[in-house]
Amino acid sequence: MRIGSTTATVVLTLVTGLGALVTSTPLALASTGGASAPSTTAPSPAAKTPATSTAAKVRPSGVATWFGPGFYGKKTACGQTLTPSVIGLANRTLPCGTLVKVAYRSRTITIPVLDRGPYSRIADWDLTAGAARALGVADTVRIKTRVVGQTANSPSLGMPASPPAEVLSGGAVAG
Repeated sequence: MRIGSTTATVVLTLVTGLGALVTSTPLALASTGGASAPSTTAPSPAAKTPATSTAAKVRPSGVATWFGPGFYGKKTACGQTLTPSVIGLANRTLPCGTLVKVAYRSRTITIPVLDRGPYSRIADWDLTAGAARALGVADTVRIKTRVVGQTANSPSLGMPASPPAEVLSGGAVAG
């Protein structure tokens, strides 16, 4: 099959645009430890990225549980120390740092894979308590998911951004 020059230009433009999107996603999420703020708006069609071979094996929806209290203070499989404020999720096959867009009811967040699991046979995903709280999840639920990128794995991945010194000191800064 022969591709015309117009078709090749459109395909090249789309691939280049998607490459820029994938590259910019981790930078945009770096200040929040890899997690995005909850959103109630639908993503633009241009925000879709191509599936990787591992991502292609992930179902677009699945059953999610959440974990936390019994694991606080312990290390995740990806090296983070779990606290109530860590926002992320566990998956059996996706690499650490994979960014997954998760939707439940009217809330949507983009969060990193931080751990292996779930260990329940009925669940496909295991949300941290912080992610469950952000999504309004209190029990076992069905969520929609989509792999949207990759970010570097680090011990601070999934941790909320530190508040500025002014917030911690009530607005007064010594110095």
